[in-house]
Amino acid sequence: MSDQSFISYEPATGAELWRGEASDVDACVQAARHAWPEWASRPIANRIELLRRFANEVRAASDELANLIARETGKPLWEARTEVDSVINKVDISVNAYAERTGKKKLDSALQGTAAVRHKPHGVLVVLGPYNFPAHLPNGHIVPALIAGNTVVFKPSEKTPAVGELLVKCFHRAGIPEGVVQLAIGGIDEGKALVGHKGIDGVLFTGSVQGGIAINRMLATNPAKIVALEMGGNNPIVVIDTPLLTDAAVLIVQSAFTSAGQRCTAARRLVVLEHLYEPLMQELLKLTRRLIIGEPFAEPAPYMGPVIDNPTAEALMGSFVHLISHGAKPLLHMRRIQEDLPFLTPGIIDTTDMPERPDVELFGPLLQVIRVKDFDSAIAEANNTRFGLSASLIGGNPQDYDRFWANVRAGVINWNRPTNGASSAAPFGGIGLSGNHRPSAYYAADYCAYPVASTEMKQPRASIGVGLSDS
Repeated sequence: MSDQSFISYEPATGAELWRGEASDVDACVQAARHAWPEWASRPIANRIELLRRFANEVRAASDELANLIARETGKPLWEARTEVDSVINKVDISVNAYAERTGKKKLDSALQGTAAVRHKPHGVLVVLGPYNFPAHLPNGHIVPALIAGNTVVFKPSEKTPAVGELLVKCFHRAGIPEGVVQLAIGGIDEGKALVGHKGIDGVLFTGSVQGGIAINRMLATNPAKIVALEMGGNNPIVVIDTPLLTDAAVLIVQSAFTSAGQRCTAARRLVVLEHLYEPLMQELLKLTRRLIIGEPFAEPAPYMGPVIDNPTAEALMGSFVHLISHGAKPLLHMRRIQEDLPFLTPGIIDTTDMPERPDVELFGPLLQVIRVKDFDSAIAEANNTRFGLSASLIGGNPQDYDRFWANVRAGVINWNRPTNGASSAAPFGGIGLSGNHRPSAYYAADYCAYPVASTEMKQPRASIGVGLSDS
C-alpha cells in the first residue's frame, strides 16, 4: 500500500478540489468485520429505515452533492442533478428488489415439517467505484448490500474521492454506524490490498475491463468470495429503415456523447445500412456540430463537459489519430478546445474500410461508423465484439426488433431508444468482457445475499423403517 497523498482536480478548471491521505486498508476491513455481526442481526425493518434516512440526508444535501459531482467530474450541473436523484431513488428500488428477489419462502411438508428458503448476507463486501458516476454507481452496490445485512468498505476512484467522501458522510449522518460503511481512500495499491484481503467476503466492482479481469484473476482460486463485475462495452447502435432520420440522429447523439461519452453503455459503433448512410450522416453531423461543450456551470448549459483529465484526453486524441492512420475516414474531427484542459469536441469517424477494427472501449466522445449492406450484416457487425453490455436498434418493425433481440448478444437491448437508456427497475449488466453474469440495478439483491434452504420441525420426530436387525 502507498503512503502518498491523493489530490483531486476539477477537470474543467484544473484547480485543486480535494486532498487526502491513503487509508489504512487493514483498519478499514477490521472495523467493518467488527461491525458486521450486530448489523446483520438487526431486523430488516431497522436497516431499511436507516437507508430511508440516508435518502433523506442525500435529499437535504442535494445541491451540495450535485455541485461537487459537477466540479469533480466536469459533467454539466443538470446531469449531476440527475445523478443525485438516482442516488435517492435507489433506496426504494432496492427495498422492493430485496423483497422480490430474496423474500422468505415457506412450504408446508406435513409430516416432514416445513421447508424454508431465507437469505443471509455474505459479510464484509468491498465496493470499488468508478469516476464517471462517482455517487450513483457505487451507491447501486452499497444500498442493496446494506439492506441485505452486509457491511461495506467503499473505495472510490482516486479521481473522484471528494464525492465518495460526501456520500459516506450521508450514510453516517443517517445513523448508520461508521463501521458499517467504511471509506477507503487510495489508488491501485489500496484496491489490490482490499481485493486480496483475507477479511473480506466479496468484491463489487464497476470499472474498466482491465481492472475487472485483474480482480477475477486475483480471486479465481478462492470461490468463497462473491465477485460482481460490471466492465463496460463496445456498444453498437444499429440504424435500419426509418423515415425519422432526425429522431435517429438525436438518439445517436444521446447514446454516443452524453457524459462526454464516459458511460459504460455509450454507443461506440454506429452500424448503418448503406442506403441510409448519406442522409443519416447529414442529420447526425449537423446536430453534433450544434452541441455546446463547456464547464459545468456555464450559461447556456452545455450538453457535455470535459473528459476526466488530460491524460484521458490525450489518449482519446491518440486513438482518433490511430484509426485515421489505419484506414478510417474522419467525418467530424475530434479536437482539443484547450491544450491545458481536457475539453474535447465529439469525433465521428468511418471505420468501414479498416482492415482490422480494434475491439476496445474508447471511453470518450468518439463514435465509429460502419456501413453494411443488409440487416443480417448489421446484426453480425453488432456482434463483432468481445463485449456485450448494451445494443440498440433504430427503425424497423416489431418483427425486425424480435430478430434483433433474439440474435444480438448483450445484457441491455433497446428499440428506438438510446443505448444508455436502462431502467433502474430492471437488471443491469452484460456478458462477454462486459461482466460476469452478475447484473446489478434491480438484480443487485442476488449477489448481496445467498440463499439458505432449511427443513424444520418444532420437535424431533424420526424413525427408521428398514434395514434394522431385531436386536
